[in-house]
Amino acid sequence: MSINKVILIGRLGQDPELKYTPSGSAVCNFSMATSESWADKSGQKQEKTEWHKIVVWGKLAELCNQYLAKGRQAFVEGSLQTRSWEGKDGQKKYTTEINARNIQFLGGQAGASNDGPRPASNNSNEYNQMQPQNDSVMNQDYDISSDSNFTADDIPF
Repeated sequence: MSINKVILIGRLGQDPELKYTPSGSAVCNFSMATSESWADKSGQKQEKTEWHKIVVWGKLAELCNQYLAKGRQAFVEGSLQTRSWEGKDGQKKYTTEINARNIQFLGGQAGASNDGPRPASNNSNEYNQMQPQNDSVMNQDYDISSDSNFTADDIPF
């Protein structure tokens, strides 16, 4: 058994680029940054950013081109794929990218119009069922004082 699965949440480093293959299939490419931060031994904050190449196909590619933009946050699920080609200099070139199968468009970019998160995947049945969701509902903190059924026994620690 083997598994090739990637899950990322990050911000787009560029606007998506949509192209079509000669056979008419849509393909969208964009870069995404993921970051982690920590305090080093001296207590100084350190940060490391990784850049990922994302490739999306079909209707999902068109949706990404329509709803994503540089700086927008997204959830990406897919698999790693390495391609090779011969460069102009005759040398063999390689690139590793994430072939996205599911994407969720998360919160908006500051100052940008935001219609809220939209789930999307390459499962064509899901496209017909996609409904915009209100960000205020998705990002609200849950007020436990308003839940009369909540007790201290419900806390798992």
